[in-house]
Amino acid sequence: MKTTTKIKTPAKSADAETPWQLLPAGNARAGTVPGRPLSKADKADADVLQELRPGQSIELLKELHILTREGRLNQDSRRKLKQVYHLFQFIEKLLRDLPDQGANATLADHGAGKSYLGFIIYDLFFNAPDRAGSSGGRVFGIETRSELIEKSRELAARLGFDRMAFLNLTVAESTHSDALPEQIDIVTALHACDTATDDAIAFGLAKRARYMVLVPCCQAEIAASLRQTRALSLARTPLAELWRHPLHTREIGSQLTNVLRCLYLEASGYQVTVTELVGWEHSMKNELIIARRTGQPKAGAAERLRDLLAEFGLSALLETRFPLQ
Repeated sequence: MKTTTKIKTPAKSADAETPWQLLPAGNARAGTVPGRPLSKADKADADVLQELRPGQSIELLKELHILTREGRLNQDSRRKLKQVYHLFQFIEKLLRDLPDQGANATLADHGAGKSYLGFIIYDLFFNAPDRAGSSGGRVFGIETRSELIEKSRELAARLGFDRMAFLNLTVAESTHSDALPEQIDIVTALHACDTATDDAIAFGLAKRARYMVLVPCCQAEIAASLRQTRALSLARTPLAELWRHPLHTREIGSQLTNVLRCLYLEASGYQVTVTELVGWEHSMKNELIIARRTGQPKAGAAERLRDLLAEFGLSALLETRFPLQ
């Protein structure tokens, strides 16, 4: 496996100028000389290293354009890194909760894009020699844009990330693909647009995922349905005032979509937690849904799902998006 640059956190000593040192490939050390003042370059390096997690590959971050060629962080990449790290903290806990602390975990990332999340997870958990996942876990990136798939494959090959696979499939197609195992431990879908999140949920159910980690985006389908039935709904219930205006229709549609998804997951045997992603203040899509498989469907959740769909004139979705057993 190819050696990549990693971050290490050495033990603090009385004469250390900084608690961080960069260890490039070849074991050459970059850092400060004890007793000498920090140069501007050393200060910049120290500032960057304080942003990174121990064990993180510098080469990977440069390839992902999170770090510049000089190893610096700009404001945009710092925010992006903060977001991915925050999401990784949630996922790492789930990986460690798997049998053998995730030693043979399988993770499928839907709508992978440039696979920032998949690469970071692989590097920090599946590729770290001191982590359980270094022995055999696998990461699958699923994306419809073929050019992004090719770039991700090339990068994984250069870095020696040989337990990463990238599939040029839609989320729906991946459910029946022979390129994926029958069972997946963790399913992630970060900003999978519109109904792609629902497809990711369907994938997770089909693959008996132990966990699903979802950050929904662009919930347009239900908003469109609400617009189509607006006149009828206004005549039937005063609640329709909540989506009479176009802006409110989008907001209510987005909120309702995620509520329905949570009920559907509970009705399908999952315990659901909804929280907010810290560091995503500049994104309107910062809702994080984590579902843990219990294998015990909640009849009450199924009943409330049916009632809500009927109340909003959306019962047809029971045949498509939310098919109950």
